[in-house]
Amino acid sequence: MGHDPEMEIDSLWNEYGGVFREFDDLTLARWMAQTLGQLRGRVWRLSHPLVACYRLAARAANERQVWLKRLVAVPTDYPESACCRAPLLPLLTRDVLQCGLACLHCDGTAVPLDELPADLLPLITDWAEQYGKIHAVAHWDLAQQREVADYDHAFDAAAEKAEELLSLAGRELAPRLLELYPAVVWEDQDECLEVQPEDIKL
Repeated sequence: MGHDPEMEIDSLWNEYGGVFREFDDLTLARWMAQTLGQLRGRVWRLSHPLVACYRLAARAANERQVWLKRLVAVPTDYPESACCRAPLLPLLTRDVLQCGLACLHCDGTAVPLDELPADLLPLITDWAEQYGKIHAVAHWDLAQQREVADYDHAFDAAAEKAEELLSLAGRELAPRLLELYPAVVWEDQDECLEVQPEDIKL
């Protein structure tokens, strides 16, 4: 049988999320509201353990539409997401050109790209366009790989550039978004280029 790392990771996350699926709706809503309070006012790596726990809870809450039941008071400075009506907790990823800022609750589009402020939009667009070109190296077909003298070297160079761009996102872009939203999460890894969170220095 074939080895599929993505399926194995999904299975593991499903196992981890079991603790939140065992919560009743009120307990889950209370835990999430309290955690939103802890997340407030900061920029967070996607790999941070607290964010990872919140994502697992958010998955369970979204499946059960916990936020629509209005069981608890949401911290007042979190507006409602248009995509799923959960508290708005935007995620900046390399896919921002296609998807805007992602929703940490439902994985939909929390903030469309064209709704970002005019002074910030060109910075994020330029960053994402640069990142897209670098990320594409990981997906070159054999013909493209043969066009360079040493594909392994090109891959390593792309990974190094990806580290720089991800660091830039966490250091400069996400803090600018924090001026607009109560908390912001940014993607700090690229599995295709084998870039891990520990590789990203701020």
